[in-house]
Amino acid sequence: MNYIVIDLEWNQSNTGEEPEVKEIPFEIIDIGAIKLNSEKMMIDEFNQLVKPAVYQHMHKITSNLIHLHMKDLQKGRPFVEVMGDFLSWCGEDYIFCTWGPLDLYELQRNMRYYHMEPLAGKPICFLDVQKLFSIAFEDKKQRRSLEYAIDYLKIEKDIPFHRAFSDAYYTARILSCLEEEILENYSIDTYILPKNRQEEIHVMFHDYMKYISREFPDKQRALEDREVISTKCYLCHKNLRKKIRWFSPNGKHYYSVSHCPVHGYMKSKIRIRKSESDSIYVIKTSKFISEEDCQKILLKREAAKEHRKSKKGSSNIKGQNH
Repeated sequence: MNYIVIDLEWNQSNTGEEPEVKEIPFEIIDIGAIKLNSEKMMIDEFNQLVKPAVYQHMHKITSNLIHLHMKDLQKGRPFVEVMGDFLSWCGEDYIFCTWGPLDLYELQRNMRYYHMEPLAGKPICFLDVQKLFSIAFEDKKQRRSLEYAIDYLKIEKDIPFHRAFSDAYYTARILSCLEEEILENYSIDTYILPKNRQEEIHVMFHDYMKYISREFPDKQRALEDREVISTKCYLCHKNLRKKIRWFSPNGKHYYSVSHCPVHGYMKSKIRIRKSESDSIYVIKTSKFISEEDCQKILLKREAAKEHRKSKKGSSNIKGQNH
């Protein structure tokens, strides 16, 4: 299996000059990639500008960051041609690798705009090297810049940053520094979602479990689904008694804590996400925690209760004043 390390640069609407096109808010203008073999040795490269067809004015921030102008992009080729060549170049047996979680999502959004066949008919597994760097060398939560990681690993800066090819090159250099066991912590792109309950994703990593749901019409329907709100122990598969029932401090994230007699306290977290079709889907993670961490979540729930009370009291006072 090969590793395809890809980086994209994109342009967007300039406020006041041209409106945003909802179907393609970020138009890809530069595709760079490095191909590594199974030993993580560089064996090939891809570097191509894309001639813009949607946004004809370069956003100032984009231009300053990547030092490209519209006259440069006119030398490029149409997205469909470039993408066709890129997919042929990728070959058959590979996994995508990116710096951060956004590139594959935007790539597929551009492909759909041009009526191209999707990369896959389901969520795609890929390696987010930014996340893997944090797992390997930091606290698993920090998300560092590409240049920070290069400095940390003392990798030579032999080409400039902030172009698709150069950033793919540096990402590949970082990937080659990672141990094989770190690569087991793959990510899942959710541009294409599970179509039904049978396709829903349940993945167990080293120290947590991830579940990705199918689409629901709205948040209420999602939170009524038995699989979404279940809190089974992912090690012994037993239904667990909840110590802290589901609650939300913000309406987007929901938390609960259950207790397994064998494995201890298990925290579950639900993230409510909106799909490309404006439906709702859920990403749920479950992880075993200490009793001290359980108490912290209990305090978070009490703080959320107090916040709701204060908002309700404020609303009542406003109503009385009117």
